[in-house]
Amino acid sequence: MNGLEINILAFAIPLFTGLIGLEYILSRRMGKDVHQFADSATNVGVGLSERLFDLYTSSLFFYVFTFIYTHFRIFTFEAGFWTFILLFLLTDFVWYWYHRLAHEINLFWGVHVVHHQSEEFNYTVSTRITVFQAIVRGGFWSVLPLAGFPPDMITVLLLVHGAYPFFTHTRLVGKLGWLEYILVTPSHHRVHHASNELYLDKNYGDVLIIWDKLFGTYQEETEEPVYGLTKPLKSYSFLWQHFHFLLEIGQSVRKTSGWWNKVKVVFGPPSAFDPTVRGELEEIFLSRQPEVVVSRRMRFYIIAQLAITSAVLFFLILFDTYWPSSILTGAGAFILLSLINIGAILEKKTWVLYLEYARVSVIILTAYGLTGNQWLLVGLNLASIVFLFLSNFLRKQYVQWVYS
Repeated sequence: MNGLEINILAFAIPLFTGLIGLEYILSRRMGKDVHQFADSATNVGVGLSERLFDLYTSSLFFYVFTFIYTHFRIFTFEAGFWTFILLFLLTDFVWYWYHRLAHEINLFWGVHVVHHQSEEFNYTVSTRITVFQAIVRGGFWSVLPLAGFPPDMITVLLLVHGAYPFFTHTRLVGKLGWLEYILVTPSHHRVHHASNELYLDKNYGDVLIIWDKLFGTYQEETEEPVYGLTKPLKSYSFLWQHFHFLLEIGQSVRKTSGWWNKVKVVFGPPSAFDPTVRGELEEIFLSRQPEVVVSRRMRFYIIAQLAITSAVLFFLILFDTYWPSSILTGAGAFILLSLINIGAILEKKTWVLYLEYARVSVIILTAYGLTGNQWLLVGLNLASIVFLFLSNFLRKQYVQWVYS
């Protein structure tokens, strides 16, 4: 009898959740306020969305790596200790240039900027990775199979290499003596995430700090960092966080005359970007609400949503080879709507109740797809009619319950 096949990568979710909780507890005991609830909640939400899309795209990346290795590799490296060391050095070198270009080219910054939006610096910030960033990064990783490293080795190395930066996103660890000369430490990475003039565009390394020292982008932490973008985003919207800079690029291209000037907008540096564009787009897409006070009930509700979403994603990944497409689609839609919903609650959007109804509808439709029970559709239609007639009353009750 064959054993149950599971994907052990699912355990990264409870592992990193536990480490985030541990950092929070230690920070309270040390008297350091490094977590702000709304900020941390949206950070985790961004990270969960990336893990969700990774479920659908990871096999595609492996296929691409295998195709490149099979048909286009320049050399052939046999698996072994020294090959692994060489692969690690090349991976870290490629990361440095991917990361540096992600700060120097507008198109790449548009998919990386999400990682820098938080005005705090803690373990939750490390989870702010988007699927768009993963796609761009995958393009850079394609150098590895092209060089001749086996895709299986690359996959293992990228898992290890990708886990290390989690531990550099913290304010609780000071300088680490002689390790500061070799590794990227929390001190180095605090500099990278800071918006201080002294710290801008510094310390791009992932594991080794030597690349920054070689290429002139190293900066020691000498003053207290101020975290976040030079122009803070001031929004918890899941969608706005992901797309605002790409929209800014589009708006700038539209306003710019001459095809060469338009190309420079897309591939030029963020420092040369028109700073008025975001304000124009905020007028169109953002309705400013008064600062929402996070009540105990709202905090509990958002934590519950994150917990349920994390649990659903955990089991999706754990048994990824067993789920039918209806479950993958329905559960994926539920997770995505839930993450958008958290930002909408924090900003007290008027349409948040409709999003809640959409989440319930997805659950019912997914159950119908699995069972074919017509009564589920009948119930959904009846609920839609009731919702239509009582929407104003339900909205008032919802707002009172969540925000009181």
